[in-house]
Amino acid sequence: MNRKSLGFRIFAYTFLSLFAIMNIVPLFWMVVNSFKTEQEYAVNPFSLPETLQFSNYAEAWKIANMNVYFLNSLFVTFASLIVTVLLGALASYFLSRFEFKLRGLTYGVFLLGMLVPIHATLIPIFLIMQKLHFLDTHLSLILPYTAFHLSLTIIILEGFMRGFPKDLEESGVMDGAGIFRIFWSIILPITRPAMATVIILNFIYNWNEYLFALVLISSSELKTLPLGLANFVGIETASLTLQMSALTMALIPIVIFYLLLQKQLVTGMTAGAVKG
Repeated sequence: MNRKSLGFRIFAYTFLSLFAIMNIVPLFWMVVNSFKTEQEYAVNPFSLPETLQFSNYAEAWKIANMNVYFLNSLFVTFASLIVTVLLGALASYFLSRFEFKLRGLTYGVFLLGMLVPIHATLIPIFLIMQKLHFLDTHLSLILPYTAFHLSLTIIILEGFMRGFPKDLEESGVMDGAGIFRIFWSIILPITRPAMATVIILNFIYNWNEYLFALVLISSSELKTLPLGLANFVGIETASLTLQMSALTMALIPIVIFYLLLQKQLVTGMTAGAVKG
């Protein structure tokens, strides 16, 4: 290894390590402070707790009404995720494996969708949902979440599927499989690394989205977790440890979801590196 290559690797690892520390340390101290008493936090926010205050989590869960908000977020997130990935995978399959006159135009429309600022469409979407009588329902969130993430989902999956050899479909046709059977049994299983990427991206956005939920949802029983946490901060502004407990509970599903799909995500990144 020459000096130039060694120097670049040292710089890259140093930069990535610093970037990781900058992201991990605030989360670490948020979790640590969630187990403190209010007095311990006031004395020294950067100290370790003398005893773990698990009661903070029970109190935060009760005060913030997180059982309702958690279920609402889970329903909206997974409903949007399933529809987006299913439609995106089907569209990507036809765009990547079939040739037709409007293929380029169709792909260009989806590509153009990535250039549209999502929140710039908030007022038109509000008016559309009002006309459809979908305001203050879970559909008012599921439909926009699905529409706005189809573009990115299709771009990622289409590029991954395009690299598959045509022999895959030909062997399926010889065995008597139809188009949808080939898609479901052959194409979809080997697209798992790319699927893991789009699933994680969609899950994180849907779980954390705030502005659309704030404008389109007004009933307390239908609010999602970000709205509940915002209300909690307003009610319990003085109790920072309870706020951190609530934020930690909101973070747990994202961490679990990432850990479940971590292997597929790393496989997809490795496959992309080998292709390049």
